[in-house]
Amino acid sequence: MKKILLVFLILISSFSFAQIKGEATIEWLEKNEMFFGENKINIPQFVGSSFSYDSSKKAIYLILNISQSNAYIGNSLQVSNVNYESINESQLGDLDLANIPKTIDASLRINESRDSKQAFIVLSPIIKDDFGYKRIKSFSYATNGTNASKISQTNKINAVTNSVLATGDWYQFYIEKSGVYKISRSFLQQLGINLSGIDPKKIKLFGNGGRMLPLSNATYYPADLTENAIQVIGESDGAFNDEDFILFYAEGVDTWNQESQTNINLYDTKSYYYITIQGNDGKRIPNMTQPSGSSTLNLTTFDDRQFYELDLVNIGRLGRKWFGEVFDINQEQEFSFNFPNVDTSTPIKLSVNTASAAFTVTNFKVLANGQDVGTMSFPALVQYSGIVYNESALPINTAFPSSENVKIKLTYNNNGVPGSKGYLDKIILTAKRNLQGYGKQFPFQYDLSNSSLGIVNYTIGNANGISQIWDVTDIYNVTSLENPNQASFSFKANLGEIRKYVAIDALDYYTPLKTSKTKVANQNLKGSLFKNSQGQFQDIDYVIITPALLATQAEKLANFHRSYSNLNVKVIQLENIYQEFSSGKQDIAAIRNCIKYIYDNASASEKKIKYVNLFGDASYDYKNRIPNNTNIVPIYHALNSNTTGESAFASDDFFGLMDAGEGNITNFFGGIDIAVGRMINDNVSQADEMVNKVIEYHDEKSYGSWRNNYVMVSDDSDKSSDASLQNRQNILADKITFEKPFLNVNKIFLDSYVQDASAGGARYPKGRLDLFSTFEKGSLVVNYLGHGGEDGLASERLWEKSDGENLSNQYKYPLFITITCDFSRFDNPSRPTAGEFTYWNPKGGAISMLTTIREIGQFSAENFNDVLAKNLFSYGSNQYTSIAESLRISKNSNPNSSTNVVFYIGDPALMLAIPKPKIRLTKVNDIPVSQPIDDFKSLAKMKISGEITDENNIPLSNYNGELSTAIFDKFISRTTLNNDGNSPAMTFNELGETIFRGNASVTNGQFEFSFIVPRDIRVPVANGKISFYAKKNQFFENQTGYDTSIKVGGINENAVADNINPRVKLYMNDETFVSGGTTNESPFIVANLEDESGINTASGIGHDIIAILDGDVDNPYILNDYYQTDLNDFTKGSLRFPLRNLAVGLHTITFKAWDVYNNPITAEIQFIVVGNDSITLTHVLNYPNPFVNYTEFWFSHNRPFEPLEVQVQVMTITGKVVWTRNQIVTTEGFLSKDITWDGKDDFGNRIGKGVYVYKLTVKSNLTNSKTEKFEKLVIL
Repeated sequence: MKKILLVFLILISSFSFAQIKGEATIEWLEKNEMFFGENKINIPQFVGSSFSYDSSKKAIYLILNISQSNAYIGNSLQVSNVNYESINESQLGDLDLANIPKTIDASLRINESRDSKQAFIVLSPIIKDDFGYKRIKSFSYATNGTNASKISQTNKINAVTNSVLATGDWYQFYIEKSGVYKISRSFLQQLGINLSGIDPKKIKLFGNGGRMLPLSNATYYPADLTENAIQVIGESDGAFNDEDFILFYAEGVDTWNQESQTNINLYDTKSYYYITIQGNDGKRIPNMTQPSGSSTLNLTTFDDRQFYELDLVNIGRLGRKWFGEVFDINQEQEFSFNFPNVDTSTPIKLSVNTASAAFTVTNFKVLANGQDVGTMSFPALVQYSGIVYNESALPINTAFPSSENVKIKLTYNNNGVPGSKGYLDKIILTAKRNLQGYGKQFPFQYDLSNSSLGIVNYTIGNANGISQIWDVTDIYNVTSLENPNQASFSFKANLGEIRKYVAIDALDYYTPLKTSKTKVANQNLKGSLFKNSQGQFQDIDYVIITPALLATQAEKLANFHRSYSNLNVKVIQLENIYQEFSSGKQDIAAIRNCIKYIYDNASASEKKIKYVNLFGDASYDYKNRIPNNTNIVPIYHALNSNTTGESAFASDDFFGLMDAGEGNITNFFGGIDIAVGRMINDNVSQADEMVNKVIEYHDEKSYGSWRNNYVMVSDDSDKSSDASLQNRQNILADKITFEKPFLNVNKIFLDSYVQDASAGGARYPKGRLDLFSTFEKGSLVVNYLGHGGEDGLASERLWEKSDGENLSNQYKYPLFITITCDFSRFDNPSRPTAGEFTYWNPKGGAISMLTTIREIGQFSAENFNDVLAKNLFSYGSNQYTSIAESLRISKNSNPNSSTNVVFYIGDPALMLAIPKPKIRLTKVNDIPVSQPIDDFKSLAKMKISGEITDENNIPLSNYNGELSTAIFDKFISRTTLNNDGNSPAMTFNELGETIFRGNASVTNGQFEFSFIVPRDIRVPVANGKISFYAKKNQFFENQTGYDTSIKVGGINENAVADNINPRVKLYMNDETFVSGGTTNESPFIVANLEDESGINTASGIGHDIIAILDGDVDNPYILNDYYQTDLNDFTKGSLRFPLRNLAVGLHTITFKAWDVYNNPITAEIQFIVVGNDSITLTHVLNYPNPFVNYTEFWFSHNRPFEPLEVQVQVMTITGKVVWTRNQIVTTEGFLSKDITWDGKDDFGNRIGKGVYVYKLTVKSNLTNSKTEKFEKLVIL
């Protein structure tokens, strides 16, 4: 393979008053390959998180964070002493040579987030000059100018106000296209308005138009519904009669949007307006004010812009760009336009945008009224490039002779390849028309009016039917000019800006449309959000954004955080946000603006909102055009939509960008102010399950030593460029171990396992099993680095879609980190991903995920994984942030296009369940650890003593609880196997075998326990590790600790003899099981073990605790890590091991264990798997039986963890029902004892003594299966 240079970025910085100075050295890699999933590019690379590749421009950048605490950033940048080295063109690989600048284009970018600023140098590290290309080796820099290191509190953009919807009666209707509308008395009555005795002067119209809200925070948009000026014809008599009506200008959803380059509202098909008839007099349209000077320009023509655009198809199922007609079977399509009173002397300007998805060269030919006006050509798609289509447009100056009727014909040439497809984006025509009436209302404007100053005089001809001219430049404050009954009339206006007008024909008013629910309920988000239950102002910590459908589940989560996390949580329904912030329309910026309103109006900088939870799934389809759509809470999509790579990202970070100028994300960004997470719930049931998982994560049952476990997983090297994966994971694992030594880091490096060949390709069955085991045994974090996709992880199928569904690790939910490609691309409803299934598992899988929803470059993924770990574990501190907050900090410190695709799925307020410090070892065999202590020798009996302290080593004498301890043998040195021949063997260290795992009581902060060291420890003496975990009784508090000073090894020459075999009791699922009974498809092996010397878990050769299924001795289940001793008794213990997806039928488990002296015990148990679709009932009885006034109904079933509908009916022997109980029963095992009876009938009367029959009925709502059994009982 290629030699890799030792690569790092050296940054030597200093800061002085009003200046940051530093030097940077770039060390370049020789390797050029970078993979985005299956897509490969060759580009120059240098190591370090400052490297950034912009896939949309095919350009690389240095984005160097030069922020220094307490430094003066300044506002200008000086770069000097630039040292270059020449490179040849072949070294540039796939970079776009046109985007390589002649200078480094260095700039200082300052990102603001909350109360801090970060400074970044952005430059091109490769330039071209007259002699070729060269790259930077080093440079110096300095910032100058005004001090920008301190931030004053952000000025409030909005004061706390009340919404106009807070009081009064409100009625809603909608329109679709822009124009002048007429509201009749009849329409008002259809809305539900009682017009009896109303004063028409009180009629008011509100609405903000059909335009999309600005993405940029810097662009103005009303903070609430805005009143529009209207005309009420006939209001002067004080009554609204049958012949009276309202005229108003309405803006439709057909308004051009520059940010999204479309004429169509992306989010909604309706533009809503609101009417009320209460309060003050309404706003009326005033007369147009004309300038008094002489005109400098006289116009009798205007510019008419017409478009044709539909949003029918999203080619790549990503991004926010949609297309209309498809050109595949029908390769020739024609589109008609009409321009009345066209000025035939001025050509019509034509703009056509199209796309092609073809692996061959294709083109579109365009004819305008039969005239060839141009051809749009497309290069062939390149396999594994990540590009899913190419776009093209006619040249900007395309025009053709004007005509009143225009036909635009598009012909797609697929180059003879039937699978090729062409797509129409939009057609825009701009014609010059004579300013004359023609029996219709029409808009007009002069496109060049902003290019000069002066006064323009418009003259309207053939104006007999034109009653008014409205200036609609400001849609909320329309002004009017009446036609004084003349065939031609004029008006004047100032030049210098484009003003928009409508010529109104009294015979052509548009008619509004009625919604299904016209009456609008009062609401007042702005005025009520900050009020607590006493009506006083209270800052908001956490907001949950939810549709009304999921509001109950959102409130359940909010209530949990109010009590457990002491957060002020507000649940805000999407429908209310849209009413108040976007005039009823769905719009992602409305959600952002609502959040920004809360952020801006905090009482102090440090009290600004911290967390936002988008409580619902999302989709690339905002308008429900695709089946089974999941647009529950909309997401931000990038405009670039033609690549599966980073530039076509979707992101929730948009909702956390609060500063001016932020919002319209075009490439990389930073300065995220709020930690945002998304709980990807599709329905009520799923939402409830995901909330329950959050609550369970904090439940007492979730407190356990698994919180000390951290798992690092690395892909193998399918390609030479993959060699860095396992190396980076190993370095990071050791770094985490150094920073957080209480964590027990388990390394699952695929290349360290024997690779199996199968018909489907290479596999790592042992590595796959080990990964599942880490979930089911419990791990705080599972971190995977390597290749992946929507269907799973690694080409060897380490993880598949169904795996996440089948996990059973309730109360041991890890954070799952997968900085890989597409693993959790949840915004494509037609293809649920492996990541989604892992999160959705109601009783297993992950509690939350730091994952990706698009492809990410491997090199960038490796860098960001390191940055993320640093912030997730707060290196150098014991003060931790929420998981989502650690992602926010990481992205802000390392902004680039790659980090855009990293996503947090889960509750953003969730704190990683890291136990508190400390637990200290104080004595070994009653000798203080400050003195020389005994080695942990083979077969030596060891007594361990310790204490619980705070961070400052002060004992916690009031601490009472339970301690879990794992003692590890010496570190093991292992070597990867270079299975695929693409990476040299790598040596790495991992924890030694577990020589003891047990439990002890903690009393007044002190504990002690004893155990016998197994014979099978490795004899050489070296440092081992003790890992402690404690949980406090009756308190949600846990501690962690470790000791690595102990020495493990050697032989106890004075060990007493022990030839007695251990004893075992074997069950399936729970201790009520009898061999030969029935189970579900994934039962648990339950074993209770006992031995005077203790059970061996040290993994000696042939001395593992194993289970063999159906005689398959070549594939035993290793159970060592599942064994735990009983409390304060190392001679007894138990294990519970999950089997997965067993075939229906009879099975046999052969179980074998050893004591620490290697005395064996073997046992067998048989069970019948009946499957999960049907319910099986066994051991149906009531106890006690006979009874007087109390009995319990017992039954065993095969549906653990599932809520079952259970009915017990007691009847006389003649069949008369005397008592019925219906109850939902959920069991963790297979035995239910939940239903009890006091011997009284349904009316509370005691029934007579004698023999009765009862019927037990159990129903599953998941499979709709039902089973019933009859038994007898006796009442004494």
